[in-house]
Amino acid sequence: MTAVHLVEHARPVSRPLPDAAGRALARARIVDASPDPYTPGHWLLRAGSKVGAVTVDVPGDSVPVTVRITPKVPVARLFFLLGYSLDPRGAWRGGDVDVAEHRELLPALAHAVERQIDRALRQGLLQGYRTTEETALVVRGRIREGDQIRRHFGATVPVEVTHDEFTADIAENRILRAAVERLLRLPGVPREVRRRLLHQRARLAGVTPLVRGQTVPDWRPTRLNSRYHQALRLARAVLDGASAEHAPGGLRVNGFLFDMNRLFEDFVTVALREALRGTGVTGRFQDPHHLDEAAAIRMRPDLVLYGRDHAPVAVADAKYKAERQDGYPGADLYQMLAYCTALRLSEGHLIYAKGNAAHTAHRVRHAGIVIHQHALDLDQQPEGLLSDITAVCRQMRGAPLV
Repeated sequence: MTAVHLVEHARPVSRPLPDAAGRALARARIVDASPDPYTPGHWLLRAGSKVGAVTVDVPGDSVPVTVRITPKVPVARLFFLLGYSLDPRGAWRGGDVDVAEHRELLPALAHAVERQIDRALRQGLLQGYRTTEETALVVRGRIREGDQIRRHFGATVPVEVTHDEFTADIAENRILRAAVERLLRLPGVPREVRRRLLHQRARLAGVTPLVRGQTVPDWRPTRLNSRYHQALRLARAVLDGASAEHAPGGLRVNGFLFDMNRLFEDFVTVALREALRGTGVTGRFQDPHHLDEAAAIRMRPDLVLYGRDHAPVAVADAKYKAERQDGYPGADLYQMLAYCTALRLSEGHLIYAKGNAAHTAHRVRHAGIVIHQHALDLDQQPEGLLSDITAVCRQMRGAPLV
């Protein structure tokens, strides 16, 4: 097995790879990959915003390629961003995420999922009512008369019935089992964590496994399933972040990737919404608007704030990008200018993951529009990060910074 280790948004590195493997990585869009013009047999590889680990099996090549991409932020901080985005008022608000000593994303993720599932199942499997439709020899529940006539032409048996069954084979347990099964198939899960995951799978053995390609069932947080909440949210993150196991051209791609762009945007918008509670201002995520009068050009800012009269009062976009020496990309400023113009706002806010200064502002000539650029340092304690978000929120509402 060929192993390649990269760092998120770092400089390209040259690694020896078969041409088929290099083309496969480029085709699967896992990393930016191109032949090294100076070293035959080498490929230039550069990680973008996706972090995690994947294994690529190339048809006709007996040696799979494993790519591990390490995030720039500490793994524990990444899990705080994830946990807060999923449940801002939950147990992860303080950043206390159990990742043990693991510094790589995938081992830490597998460990955290297993620990959360173990806590959820300490009191036994959650049970609930599930509606079941079946063909039976005795009447149980309600007869489905339409199906009975269509399928059995007036015969008395078998009987098409619908009944509610009190069982452990419910959506919550099926999601947990699906996450366990998925982690057991991923490369790079430590042996001890894998052993514990096998134990959790045995506890969930009576639950129907999800078939590949089947839609993950929905669940709703209630008082009855409260002990499952953290495990279910993390399990859904595993299932949502899993890479496709089959890619174009016969490639097999097996792994797990987080998109840091999406994770940062989710965290910022959720944190801003939480900071707005009790202020009388409401926020809408990805609120659709149009740039032109003919309503032909759609735009979706990450967050638009509305006052009590339901008129827009502020707009914000989160950008997980590294600041260049000469500043942030100008295209972001043009995009925010378009948002402010279409929404009739005098100020707009761009929020970045990190920068040389905590805050800068640009006044657009002949427009009277000020575009603010905020930089959040993700490599700090959760309390400090949330405090910075609150300061940004105050400025968006027009309150003076303190």
